[in-house]
Amino acid sequence: MAEHEAERRRVVVETPTGRQEVEHTEAAHYPDRSGASGAVLAAVAVAVIALAAIAILFLMDRQQDQNANLAAQQPPQTTIVQQPAQQPPNVVVQQPAPMQPAPVIVNNPPTAGGGASGASANDDAAAQAAIDKKLSSEPALSSLGITALVMNGKATLMGTVHSEAEKARVERAVRAVRGVRSVDNQISVSPS
Repeated sequence: MAEHEAERRRVVVETPTGRQEVEHTEAAHYPDRSGASGAVLAAVAVAVIALAAIAILFLMDRQQDQNANLAAQQPPQTTIVQQPAQQPPNVVVQQPAPMQPAPVIVNNPPTAGGGASGASANDDAAAQAAIDKKLSSEPALSSLGITALVMNGKATLMGTVHSEAEKARVERAVRAVRGVRSVDNQISVSPS
């Protein structure tokens, strides 16, 4: 309940024509003092907000604890790293180069008359072809990689073999060729 009070005063007002007395009434309204003040209401509001914030923080902390417990209960995940399969190394097999017929070198060109040196060059070329054919057609000889050069009926042998027996075998095969008059065996023996 609000209290109402009225206050009355008499005021004398002087005017140029005279003096006059005026009664002045003022009413005052005083609120009921039994209610809560603004400061108390503000304190209550702050307390309610603080309690709500504490409750929210508490609930969030419990949720994080539950998530941590779930993570601890789950088995650790296995990471699989997949690597490309290993390729077997490339194997390179080197084989001896196929036998090329050796060039025929003629030191003395045939004379205008055709004479004996022309016949000798033809004989050397035929002997060279026969030696090359023999060295490449026999498997035991073709794997050795021996080269031969025929000049004026003389066959010069070059290359490397594994034994003296192989060296002698090549020389015998070349001596048996028609047109070969002598053999210069320069084959080296290298046991491996």
